[in-house]
Formats: sequence, structure tokens, C-alpha cells
Amino acid sequence: MSNLMYNKMWHQTQEALNSLLDKEFQKMSEPQANKVLVFQMLATFYINYVQIFRNMENVYDQIVHPQKRMLIRKVLDGVMGRILELKNEMVELEMTEFHYFDDILQDLKLSPQQLDVPIPRYFLKERLEVIKGREKILARILTECGLNLPVKYAAKSIALEEAVKLIQIAERARQGRLRALFMKQIFLQECRAKEMKLLGHRLLDTKLAALQIQKVWRGFHQCKKTVKEREEEMVFLGMKPSPLFNEVSDAIVQSKQVTNLRDEVQLKHEQDYQEALVNIKEDLKMLEGPDIKEHLQDQIRQWFIECRNLTGTFPDYPNEEDGGSALIFSNKTPEQVMGDIIATQEEEEKLKKKKKKEDKENKGKKGKKEKKEKKEKKVSLKEKAMKDEDEEWKMSPSLFLQLMEEGNSLYKDIWLNKDESWNFPQDYDPELIKEEKRKELEMEIRVQVDELMRQELKNLKLAVNREMEIPPRQKKGKKKNKGRKGRRGKRGKKEKDLTADRTIESLYQELVEKGLLIQALKVNLSDYIGEYSYLGTTLRQVAIEPMPSLLDVRQLITLYGILPLGSAEVHERAPLVKSLLLAGPSGVGKKMLVHAICTETGANLFNLSALNIAGKYPGKTGLQMMIHLVFKVARQLQPSVVWIQDTEKTFYKKVPQAEKRFEPKRLKRYLPKLLKLLKPDDRILIVGTTHRPFDAELQPFCRVYQKIILVPRPDYASRYVLWKEIILRNGGKLTNSLNISCLSKVTDGFTQGQIVQVIKDVLTERRLRQQAHKPLTAIEFITMMTNMNPVYREEEESFKNWYAKTPLGKKRVLSLTVGNKEKEKDKGKKGKRGKKKK
Repeated sequence: MSNLMYNKMWHQTQEALNSLLDKEFQKMSEPQANKVLVFQMLATFYINYVQIFRNMENVYDQIVHPQKRMLIRKVLDGVMGRILELKNEMVELEMTEFHYFDDILQDLKLSPQQLDVPIPRYFLKERLEVIKGREKILARILTECGLNLPVKYAAKSIALEEAVKLIQIAERARQGRLRALFMKQIFLQECRAKEMKLLGHRLLDTKLAALQIQKVWRGFHQCKKTVKEREEEMVFLGMKPSPLFNEVSDAIVQSKQVTNLRDEVQLKHEQDYQEALVNIKEDLKMLEGPDIKEHLQDQIRQWFIECRNLTGTFPDYPNEEDGGSALIFSNKTPEQVMGDIIATQEEEEKLKKKKKKEDKENKGKKGKKEKKEKKEKKVSLKEKAMKDEDEEWKMSPSLFLQLMEEGNSLYKDIWLNKDESWNFPQDYDPELIKEEKRKELEMEIRVQVDELMRQELKNLKLAVNREMEIPPRQKKGKKKNKGRKGRRGKRGKKEKDLTADRTIESLYQELVEKGLLIQALKVNLSDYIGEYSYLGTTLRQVAIEPMPSLLDVRQLITLYGILPLGSAEVHERAPLVKSLLLAGPSGVGKKMLVHAICTETGANLFNLSALNIAGKYPGKTGLQMMIHLVFKVARQLQPSVVWIQDTEKTFYKKVPQAEKRFEPKRLKRYLPKLLKLLKPDDRILIVGTTHRPFDAELQPFCRVYQKIILVPRPDYASRYVLWKEIILRNGGKLTNSLNISCLSKVTDGFTQGQIVQVIKDVLTERRLRQQAHKPLTAIEFITMMTNMNPVYREEEESFKNWYAKTPLGKKRVLSLTVGNKEKEKDKGKKGKRGKKKK
């Protein structure tokens, strides 16, 4: 049943993709001048592609048919790449990394959660064995070096007198507690005796006693019932989680078992498919190979004879480099081939006649042409100036639309109306394999047939025409030039391999021992908790630039970091992002995002921070060796992330006296060169993190980092979600006595790191045990935060001002000023028209 469900989902998603591709091809042919309409169009396409990507990723993860999965993967990579292209278009149009789609989501009736770009599960699933093997090697090397020792709080050795004092203090405290409990019991007994004396005769009246008990019991029972009803109402309204919210249900356990079983079936079907590819090809070679060979020989012989009859001579046989006989018989019959030969001969004769006429006419018109050209140049310059003023926006050519179109046409040809009633277990289709392998087999046999037929053609020429086959003359000059160019190009591109005699394993071990290759923390991107900015579009309409929300940052990390590193196809064709800078106050989660990129893609993590490389590989040659080692291993074991923590130190305006001995600016000259050497095939991302970007020289800083992401402190909505989620994760219980809204309001300005630290400090093991009779309150967390310094408005403004000086920030400011001037002009024109009417 589940296979049928996901097959149905696939068909629906393909239909949606087909209609979206038709719409996009229509819009691409229509140039537009209005930027607002262009952005709405791009945003609508982007949101629709995200929905298709979400469904397609789900289908790819669940379907077990191997041949369907190959096609879905092709389309999935195409959709992924198109999302990145559309994002790039929006960035170039609006001159900002952050975009808000509140109004468009409302029109499409979608929730903001549906805008979140999913991370494909196959990034890790298909490389799971490789990642696990690498982790084992890394752990082994770290333990051998003594760098992976578990953190244990060793007991401090103390003097005997101090130990006796500690035992005495503990014992006296225990005795004091027991004595206090005993005194409390005596006090209660005395109180009861006093009450007995005062009441006296009333104790004999049993009816009054029973009535008193009833009153207390009924009040208690009703109070409990009211509280229960109120909680049920809050759960029903969705204002409070259900009591079983944190408990793992049976359905979830069962779904996990089903996914594990599905993974096993997927793996088995894939193995069967790979075996079938080999076996079916061998069977076809045995059964159909001789017939294919005979058919090809007859076809080529017929071509020889007909060419001889038409032209009087035998034809020249095409070279292997050009494709051999496949160049002539590409899905054509011998009759069609002869028609092509006759047509080409007629065209050649016509061209010769035309050239003779043109040569005669050109001699008399040279003088006139020169005068006309001068005039045309002047006119063209004026036209260009006019065009630049009224430029219309056109979408840049896409490298992924063709890929999606190919996948879509394959789906229509093969799977749209295919009857699969015979294939209930969704195993491979042998007929599809036969069609594919027949073509491969024909190409292999054609190479053998070409060799035989070339010899046969030589024999025919000798026997019939007594001709010797004259080899085609090679143009010496051109070949030499090509060779020289090629050599020059190779000389320029080739890098000296400083470690040609060493294995990758030894280089890997050396980098781990030196602390340059580190173990990434197991952190998922979903652990970076935050909420959407619901007023982004509204604020921009009022000319207020909103600070990005945490989920906007998370989405950019997915688009620029995770998706290109995870898929080689996407990285090669999509807009290339070689480097990424995360700038923001300390404690906002920059380090966590770097580790999340590595966790989600299974990437290696290299640490080239200024403090980490201090004293390692000294001197110029040592630095070159270090960079060579890092990038050689990063290329061989890609995907890889090169992390430069506190990257402002590498680009210091002025190095502080205390840090001069560390030589923090060692990498400054080499980083731009390294970026130029990175090609689309290299899935390597350089990520820098900084909490003081204003200490760095701006121009070299922005030259190295292609994308700059400003990571803000959390807003109210993000803080609310963060408090709630982290308290629950650390074993806390949310009750009415804990006002989360109050906590979120009071902690304005505090970062995620500070909030997490406070929660961990408050929720000790002892405090967690006390929750049953002493629920958590907001004041416990607030008192712990009094010792911490928040991020003030002035610091946030300094980050904004710094970002406005970056290349993209400058363009954004310029576009806003130009837009405001145009609006003022439009208002002025409208005002003048109104006055004229009056």
C-alpha cells in the first residue's frame, strides 16, 4: 500500500513540475521592466520549486524501485539546482541575501514552515559506510595521539584532616535534620493536645465532624476537576501540548521499523539491479550479438556499393575519433545517407558560384562600406546609451532546466502510462535494461565491425579501382599551435605535488596529529532553533530594513553550504559559492552552524584558525606545505569544510602587541590564490566566523568571502521557541507557574548560547527531582542571567553599519536610494497632473 501511495505522490509531483516548467518557459520569453513584478514572479517560482523539492525528496527516500529512483534522483538534482539559481537571481535583483515572502505565502495559502528547504536524506544514507569508516580511523588516530581522551573529573587528593572535617560536617548535618524532624513531631503532638482541650464537647458531635470533612473533600475534588478541565480545554485549543507530547508513541516506533525495513529492501533491489546489468548484457551478447554484427556489415556494404554507383568512386571511411560508421548511420537508412551525400554535393557547387559573384561585387564597394561603418558606429553608440536607460530585466540562462526537461520527457515516455500490475514488489524491469544494453552492445560491436570494413574497403579499392587509400593530409601548423597552447595551458594550471611519494592515509594522519583536521560535533541543522520573521515584507514596504530571523540564517546555510556540498551534480552546475562568512555577536551559534554543515553532509572539518596554526609548519615553505596538505586531502576526501575561526585576525588592520608572536596574518596572502584554484569539481567550502568584523581590513576581507551572512541575536518569537524547546530537552516540565512569555520578554538582547547555558545551570539533577512538588518558575532563570552581559542595541547597530560597507550592502543602500528618488518623482508628476486638472 505504501508503494502505491508514494507512486501516486510521484505522479502528482511530476505533473506539478511539468506545469511549472511550461509556465517558466513562457515567462522567460517575456522581458519585464517592473522590478516588483519580477521579484514576485521569481519568488512564486522559488516557493513552488521548494514544494516540488520537498515532495520529490520524500518520494526518493521511500520508493524502492531502482530504475525509478535513478530518474527521480536526476530530477531531484535538477530541482535543487534550479532553487539555487532562482535564489541567486533574487539576490542580484534585490541586492540582499534575505528575502521575505509573507504576501506571496498568503496568496498561495501556504504556512511559513512549508518554505523551509529540506536537506536530502541521501546525502548521508548513500555515504554512510564511508563516513563511519572515516570516523573510526579519526577516533583511532586521536586516541593514539592522546587527543581523544574522555573528559573525567578526577578526584582531587586532599589531606586526612580535611577529609575528616568533611565527613564530620556531613554527619552533623544528617543528625541536625533528624533532630529537627523529631522536634517537629513533638510540636505537632502538643498542638493537637491543645486543640483537643479547647474543642472539648464539640468533638462528641459526629454530625458536625462529618459535615466538615465533606466540605473539605468536595472543595478539593471540585478544584482538581476544574484544573483538569481547564488543561483539557487548553490542549484542545492548541495552546498547550498534550500530556503524552514527549512520550514516544507506538506509531512512531512502528514507523521507524518500517523505514529500516524499507532501507534494507532498497539496498537489496539496488544490488539485484547492478547484477542484472551485467548478466543481461552477457545474455544479449550471446543471443543477439552475431545478428547485430551481420546487420551492420550488410548496411555498410550497401553504402559502399551505392556510393560507387552515384559518384563513381568508393567513399572515405570515417575515423575512429569522429565516431566511425556511427557518424553516417545515426538512425538513418542507406537510402537516406545517399540522399544526404547528393544534397551536400549540390550545396558545395552553389556556394562556389556565390563566392565568385561576391568577390566581383566587393571590389567596387570597399570605399562606400568604410564611410557607412563610421556612421553606423556613431548611431550604435547612441542606441546603446538609450537602451541602457530603459533596460528590461531578462532571466539569465539556466543549466538545470534542460536536466529537468530531460527527466520529465523520460518520465512521460517510460513511466506515465506503464502497466506495473506484474511488479508488486517493485523490483527492476528487465525490458528497460535490455533496451539500454542493446545500444551499448551495438556501439561495442560497431567498433569491431569498423575495423573489418575498413580493411574490406581497402581491398575493394585495390581490386576494382586499383586505388591506394590516400591518408588525409594533416595541417601541420595548426596542430603545432594547438600542442603549444595545450602545453602552455597545462604549465599554467598544474600545481607542484609536494607530497607525490606519500599516501593519502599518511597525510590524513599527519593533519590529525597536528590538530588541523578535527572531529566535527554531531549537531543537526534542525537543532539551530528559531522562528520565522512574519513582518519582513510589511517592514520593507515602510522602508524599514528588518533584521533577519534565525530561520532565515538557517535557510541560507542550507542553500549556500549544505546543498552544494551534498550533491556533486549541483555543485558543478549551480552558481559556485567557494567561501562563506558568518558574522555576528559571540554566542549566536556561528560555530554550531559550521559543525551542522559537516554533520548534514558528512564533510571533513579542517581548522585553519590563526590561533590553531600558530607555531605549526613555520616559515614560508612550511606554510606552503601546510596549505598543500590541507587542500590535497580535502580534494581527495571531499566534501570538505575549511573553517577559519575568528577570521578577522587573519585580516587585522593592526595586529595587537599581545598577538604578534602568533603571526595571525600568515594566511592573508594565500587565501585569494586558493580560491582561484578551487574548481566546480572541488566540493570544498571555506567558512569563516567572526564576532569582530570591524577589526579587519574591509577590501581584502570581502575579496576572500564571497557570501557574507549576518547572524543576529534572537528576536522575541525565536526566544520563546528556544526557551520552550531547550527546557524540554534538558528534562524540564512546562507548567502554569513557568511563564515562558515573560522569560522571552525579559531576556531581550541575550544570545542563544547564554540562554542554553542558564537552562543547563538551573536544571541540575537535584532540581529535576524536585519538579514534582516544586515546579519551575521564571525567577529561577532570571536570577542566573543577572551576571551575564546582553548584546546591546549599539553593538547590533555597529554590525549593521559594517554590513552596509560590504559590496552587497553598498548595492542595497544604492538601490534603496534610487528607488526612493523614483517614487518621489512619480509623486511629483501625479501632483502636477492634479493641479492642471483643477
